[in-house]
Amino acid sequence: MALSLWLSLALVCMMGAMSPGPSLAVVLKHSLSGGMKNGMLAALSHGFGVGLYAAASLLGLGALMLQFPTVYQFLVYLGAAYLAYLGLKILFSKPNDSELNIQQSEVSSSKALQDGFAIAFLNPKLAIFFLALFSQFIDPENLTLNIGVIMCLTVFVIDTGWYLLVALLTEVSKKRFGFTKQNIWLDRLLGAVFIALAIKVVIGF
Repeated sequence: MALSLWLSLALVCMMGAMSPGPSLAVVLKHSLSGGMKNGMLAALSHGFGVGLYAAASLLGLGALMLQFPTVYQFLVYLGAAYLAYLGLKILFSKPNDSELNIQQSEVSSSKALQDGFAIAFLNPKLAIFFLALFSQFIDPENLTLNIGVIMCLTVFVIDTGWYLLVALLTEVSKKRFGFTKQNIWLDRLLGAVFIALAIKVVIGF
């Protein structure tokens, strides 16, 4: 792949990763509630999910979803339901007692991995996005394994790198502004954001 084409691809991927949405909300949630480690775990699993869709699109998943809109629609609604579930869980959760902090820290890492991957996997629009994007940069007749690997790695590294940066900046902001303890109003705000995003996904679809 020519360097100029790769730079164009990287720029589009960077713009896509930096656009605010459910993914950003999930990484922020785990960065604020579980610390930088959990935020970074969510970023890594999200990047893996996005990279998986990129690879699947090269294999024809995006075109397959266009041919079977019912599958696409099902995944969209499933993603919206997951967002609503996260929002309601935050809104109706009770403040944690100090005795439960150890238990929470034990499960939050696996939860961060789960949420990061799920929010990417339950977003079938990624498959359509990569199908449209990659079609501008490759010729299907000349597509080689090396080019496919480079494109998928580019997607993974840029997406993961951006959200790792988000987790890091969130941790710095927490220390700078004193957000070191659980803030019930901040939790409620995040819950409302998740529910609003779920509604936006359904309406937008």
